[in-house]
Amino acid sequence: MVEGKVDESFGPTIGAWQEDASPGKDKRLKFLLDMLGLDVIPNANVRYQLLHRAASAVVEAKRFHAVAALLLVHSFRERRAGWPDYEAFLKLFGVQAAIAKTQALPSASSLPLFSAWVPGDRSYLDR
Repeated sequence: MVEGKVDESFGPTIGAWQEDASPGKDKRLKFLLDMLGLDVIPNANVRYQLLHRAASAVVEAKRFHAVAALLLVHSFRERRAGWPDYEAFLKLFGVQAAIAKTQALPSASSLPLFSAWVPGDRSYLDR
């Protein structure tokens, strides 16, 4: 799963996403956490989009019988909009985020999950 970013955020936090949560939203959050092998509800400040994209990577990897899943954030700005959110997400797995490095996200998931934050060539923004 590739998530491309320039200056936009990773969307609402889990706390904002859960406001007035329906039973369907509660069920969806549980599904995402199960896909990621996480057994606790993350801090309300964690971005929902990161949970969703990582879980989507696992779902798609399973669908194509891959041996592992990867969440890749391709960032095109030097100021790294969303970096603190990415760091908070990786902390759910006990991992210190690093730039341009593929990192294993230890979990109880049945499929290995990796993540990477990759800086893009900003010259492509000027075209």
